[in-house]
Amino acid sequence: MLIIPLQPVPNQTLTAVLADQNCRINIYQKFFGLFVDLSIGSTSIVRGVIAQQANRIVRYPYLGFVGDLAFFDTQGASDPDYTGLGARYQLVYLEAADLVVTS
Repeated sequence: MLIIPLQPVPNQTLTAVLADQNCRINIYQKFFGLFVDLSIGSTSIVRGVIAQQANRIVRYPYLGFVGDLAFFDTQGASDPDYTGLGARYQLVYLEAADLVVTS
């Protein structure tokens, strides 16, 4: 698990290397919530996914992304908005090992 640093601004694009993947993450606030686009290099993985508390953003391994991303509210269970990014709302990269379900 890795916390991705964010700024409390309504629109931001950042790059990060996650599991040897050159990622570009675009986060933007709209009237109806906070949204995320994720690309690896020039390949779009997901676009326009709404950011919700503890809800995975990519979800499906067949999309070609190793791991997943999720937002977590450090002060409760609210969906994120840009004013709390980087402080109250943390964007977390979940490694493939974090996603393994054991029974």
